[in-house]
Amino acid sequence: MRKYIIIPIFLFLWTFSIAQDASSSYSLDEAIAYALENNYSAINAERDIIAAQKQKWETIAEGLPQISGAVSYQNQLKQPVSLIPAEFFGGEPGTFQPITFGQPQQANATATLKQQIFDGSYIVGVQATKAFLDYSQNYKEKTEQEVIRAVVEAYGNVLLSIESTEILEQNKASLEKNLFETQKLYENGLGDEESVEQLQITLSSIENLLKNSIRLKKITLQILNLSMGLPLEDNTILKEDLDDLTQKQIDLTLMDSDFVIENNVDYKLVYNLNEQRYFEHKLARSRALPTLNAFVNYGSSAFSDNFDFLSGDIEWYDSSVLGFDLNIPIFSSLKRSASTQRAKIALEKAKTELTETEERIRLQLEQAKSNYILAIEEYETSKQNLGLAERIERKNEVKYQEGLATSFELNQAQRQLYTAQNNYLQSMVDVINRKTELETILNN
Repeated sequence: MRKYIIIPIFLFLWTFSIAQDASSSYSLDEAIAYALENNYSAINAERDIIAAQKQKWETIAEGLPQISGAVSYQNQLKQPVSLIPAEFFGGEPGTFQPITFGQPQQANATATLKQQIFDGSYIVGVQATKAFLDYSQNYKEKTEQEVIRAVVEAYGNVLLSIESTEILEQNKASLEKNLFETQKLYENGLGDEESVEQLQITLSSIENLLKNSIRLKKITLQILNLSMGLPLEDNTILKEDLDDLTQKQIDLTLMDSDFVIENNVDYKLVYNLNEQRYFEHKLARSRALPTLNAFVNYGSSAFSDNFDFLSGDIEWYDSSVLGFDLNIPIFSSLKRSASTQRAKIALEKAKTELTETEERIRLQLEQAKSNYILAIEEYETSKQNLGLAERIERKNEVKYQEGLATSFELNQAQRQLYTAQNNYLQSMVDVINRKTELETILNN
């Protein structure tokens, strides 16, 4: 009996331990590293690079030898008839003799080797494949930056919801205590009903905020899981707390970092667009050049009254052809000229967009630096304000208990404290997000 009891207990503990192991814990850096490998967009960006490499070889292979084979079979169910002058066969002059040529069934097998000798559009296409591959790599880098930003924002929001829930629970407990004491004073004739009602209103508001914070904690965790490429139901555990993470994100040396605009991903992508427009213009011009191709053909044919081509008795007749195809564009009613001019206009527009992008990125850098410094300053200010609000609230609570302050004054101090708490938590998240924005522009 003991044996049968121990086995289920062991299985339960083993299953519980597996469930516990299913939840993983991550620091912010670990979450980012995991997301760069498993995020859905990052995975597809890696596939895009592989596809670009395949497309590059596909373009190159167009100019390499191409071998094709063909097999055909014909059965003339009703052979065509030709009329021959009957006098050739000893008949009367002026009359004709119907006759059929050949045998009704025919089989052919051919193999053709083609080689491109010169084609301007092919040369341009091969050159453009490198630009396309660079674009795919830069787009992957852009995707990785977006993944990092999403993970950082989601990680901070999870910490924010956790901290908010804890603070709201503390505020709720404090309000319940105040309400209990005030209710007793009112019941003993030492307080007023308005004070009780005021605390009840504040407590109801805090309870609603707490319920919403608990719901947000679940949602923000699911957003983090999605950003990392984890199942939504995973119980992901965060190793860091909001305050420690904020302290690590304060790095004023970023203000003095060297900015090389060519390293900025947005600049790279617009530069890739310029390369694409350049090759499109070059391709339009190349269409005015002649193309030259060579081919060699070898085939064999057999004829028969019956389908016996697979037997060894049938005789096959070989043939072979060597040739060249030269195509010289002469006149297109100015179509090629219009296409070339249109491609040139697109190239000039791309150059203008590149200049605009460069200026916009420089402006974004200055704004990101300003926002980062402002976030740090607001963090320091909100931290100080939180300490002041806590002391003011405690003083007003003592005064209220001693009858030296009204319930309205206590309520004002409490609301001021709640606002300071929210501002402090949000300021920490802002520091984390503003640093990520600055690092994205600097491409650190």
